[in-house]
Amino acid sequence: MAKSKNNAKKVSYISVPSQIINSLSSSSLQSLLIPPKKPSANRFFWLKWFRSPRFWFLALFLCGFLGMLKLWYTLDPLIPLSPYSCVTSQSELQDSFSNGHTRQQVGFVSNDEINDKKDQEVGSMNARELKFEAGIKSNEVKHESLKGVVDFQDGISGGIEEESEFWKQPDGLGYKPCLKFSSDYRRGSELIFEDRRKYLLVVVSGGLNQQRNQIVDAVVIARILGAALVVPILQVNVIWRDESEFSDIFDLENFKRVLANDVRIVSSLPSYHLTRRPVVESRTPLHVSPQWIRARYLKRLNREGVLLLRGLDSRLSKDLPSDLQKLRCKVAFHALRFAPPVLELGNKLAERMQSKGPYLALHLRMELDVWVRTGCHHGLSHDYDEIINKERKQRPELLTAKSNMTCHERKLAGLCPLNALEVARLLKALGAPKSASIYWAGGQPLGGKEALLPLTREFPNFYNKEDLALPGELKPFANKASLMAAIDYLVSENSDVFMPSHGGNMGHAIQGHRAYAGHKKYITPNKRHMLPYFLNSSLPEAEFNRVIKELHHDSLGQPELRTSKAGRDVTKHPVPECSSSFWPYTEMLTLLGSLLRERQPVFRLRFVFWQFVVYVV
Repeated sequence: MAKSKNNAKKVSYISVPSQIINSLSSSSLQSLLIPPKKPSANRFFWLKWFRSPRFWFLALFLCGFLGMLKLWYTLDPLIPLSPYSCVTSQSELQDSFSNGHTRQQVGFVSNDEINDKKDQEVGSMNARELKFEAGIKSNEVKHESLKGVVDFQDGISGGIEEESEFWKQPDGLGYKPCLKFSSDYRRGSELIFEDRRKYLLVVVSGGLNQQRNQIVDAVVIARILGAALVVPILQVNVIWRDESEFSDIFDLENFKRVLANDVRIVSSLPSYHLTRRPVVESRTPLHVSPQWIRARYLKRLNREGVLLLRGLDSRLSKDLPSDLQKLRCKVAFHALRFAPPVLELGNKLAERMQSKGPYLALHLRMELDVWVRTGCHHGLSHDYDEIINKERKQRPELLTAKSNMTCHERKLAGLCPLNALEVARLLKALGAPKSASIYWAGGQPLGGKEALLPLTREFPNFYNKEDLALPGELKPFANKASLMAAIDYLVSENSDVFMPSHGGNMGHAIQGHRAYAGHKKYITPNKRHMLPYFLNSSLPEAEFNRVIKELHHDSLGQPELRTSKAGRDVTKHPVPECSSSFWPYTEMLTLLGSLLRERQPVFRLRFVFWQFVVYVV
């Protein structure tokens, strides 16, 4: 009995005045007497996951998986693994591809063809050699430069692994040419062709590839203004003195046919406009928008009927609406096909290089004017450096590099072209076999053959168009720098691997072409980061090669989104506006990967997720 009393609950009482109790409500009194409940641990569970990047990554993966299941039942049988067909059909793309690529080069291959091609590359490389040998024999090709055709089996036996690695193409992630214009764009075409009162005249200047860029922008400006484009006038270059006209370099009929649904192309002005004075504009600012062009020119063009534009280089913005970006690609990659005589000879020379096996094309920028303009020294000898300094003093206006930097500082900053020795060391470090066939494009280097000795000693199978052409084949193109450059362009574009020794319009144009054709290998020398290792003579060769390969791991022509950096030219980076991946979510996953690598805030991941959901729906 005593134990039960000790275990009894003790109750305590407090005395509270009646006035306070009367002032409290029953709910308030109850909250004082009953202790609050502890919050549940599960209450904020979903909020915690909502703020986690892992949750959004998982959700994105699930949406992608469901999207692929949906895609499985809606594949277009004409385009392997494509979720939709493009407005520009495959046959149109293939037939009008500007420089006559094969189906495999453009990317229109079936799964069986892809597997067959891989089998041929791994175990039957002689088939390719025999194919081109037969083609050359049928054309009765007889020339001294073709006597030393490379025997693949002998070349491979010395180092097949290293050689195959060098010729290996980058992963194109399934990107194929795709120009899908919107319904608004197509409706606008009908209105443009009904208006026959407005005409645009353009005068383009510079070298071949600079002129190409200006012609592309001229077509886009004509579309923006709703005007007919008169065939562009090519200004005679003061350096090369080339008087070639548009139809001498490009296929005019193909130009008109490909753009028949985009812009009206006429060969000349109508007679009633010949006596009228056109509106002349030669000082267009850099990187103007379509809105600026309409506000500036449209009213005057409607009044006068003719607008004359000069100096279009980099005048039009690189960031345009999607349809106008597609039009840029259509002009650059389909409409501007070289004239039949140029195309025929260029493809012949490319076939002769291909008969020797896989080949590398180099665009060497080693001419005197290049060294003068860049403010750099040749590095061959003191005498040649003095020639460059003398020319630079006589023509200071040619110097385009930063004048407050020394030659050595420019070189370390990556502003100078690579000389022959540096090109040879770079190729050797990247695994190029000694037996590799190399085609070099460009003008005569300062120092002639002596300047090329470091390359020819390391890679004896070294050719240019003069070495490959039969007697008399180049005679119709003599003293016409633009046509000679077009032949170099064709052979370089059809190569297995391409590398420029310095940036420039030709390198950028070929980079875009190779990306559009399925991301063929394109080596971009990482000059600013690699040159300190070139100057370090104590570095062992094996370590040097390892570092150089690591520096160029992501500079081999892999797909790169144009939209990842403002101001990029779509004709150099055609993804995503002009190329579509067989897996339509590649661009989104690429963006997601970059966000994760850069440790972006979670709200950016949410933004990508909802964009992805809208894309799938």
